[in-house]
Amino acid sequence: MSNDKFFSPLKIGLFTVVLAYFLFALHQTFTLSWIGEWNRYTGSLRFEIYFEDVVGFVGITFRLTAGIIAFSAIVSYFLRKRFSKAAMFRILRLILVLEAIFWMLSFLPTAYFEVRDLFFGGALHDSSVSFVLRTFTLNALPVLVQSIALPAVLLTLVYKLNPKKTLNGAIRWALIAGTLYIVFYWLLTTTIWIQTVQVKGMTYLTSYPQNLLSVVLSAFGLLALGFYSGAVTIKYRNAQKPNQVDLRSVGAIIFFFGMYFLWNYLTWIYFGGWSSWYALFLGHNEDLWVLSLPLLGIPMLFIGPSTETTGESQPQTL
Repeated sequence: MSNDKFFSPLKIGLFTVVLAYFLFALHQTFTLSWIGEWNRYTGSLRFEIYFEDVVGFVGITFRLTAGIIAFSAIVSYFLRKRFSKAAMFRILRLILVLEAIFWMLSFLPTAYFEVRDLFFGGALHDSSVSFVLRTFTLNALPVLVQSIALPAVLLTLVYKLNPKKTLNGAIRWALIAGTLYIVFYWLLTTTIWIQTVQVKGMTYLTSYPQNLLSVVLSAFGLLALGFYSGAVTIKYRNAQKPNQVDLRSVGAIIFFFGMYFLWNYLTWIYFGGWSSWYALFLGHNEDLWVLSLPLLGIPMLFIGPSTETTGESQPQTL
């Protein structure tokens, strides 16, 4: 196999995404500015921040471990130019388990405090149904999805990733995991913008067109992408092999999801400013590595249709 054929744009894009995943985890692990953050608060809130920060730090070490494993594996693949199927499955399963633990440890404490405050804090002052529903949707629901739903789907995918069985279950749950990831970020970013506008007012959107566009992309763009990803999941839920899935559709999802992250990051760089939106999306976002996804999505857009999905003999181009 020649080097020109081996080093395809798709493989280089995959290498870049894995590198970004590892480097962002490394940066988050050794950014220790959170130490002592709890000293700014008093009362029970001081303990809550302390507990969330300490447990969250333990959680990020699991993602760092996953990043080290992923980066080491892909470097080994590029150096040796081969990878056994059994080894690939073991590495994928281990990374997914570590990622699930990361989500649980990092956000379960926050989910607990949000639910506790909802039913034993604010509800004591306002027990109306509208208050409970609004507070649950804006505060508790996103972190419950983060800490419970996402890990559950990832661990289900781990169970389905068995090289001795057909890949039908693994493909289905991989598509479900991707769709849930998009839906989660639609929920999270939309609620962040709602809270930001409550503080800043509508002029924060009307006076800054880039903010208005970010709101539209968050509330409607991610929702549309989530629906499309769900449609792709339903269409290919019975696929037995990866080449029975239209990888161009998957590539489009990956591309637009990554571009959403990249757009918001570049918006802050070029237009500046700071608000609770940027504080949460950039300052407290564990997934900024996602902005590298377009480099993986673009090559996937040019993968030719496989013979198993079209019935015709057409080459696949990487």
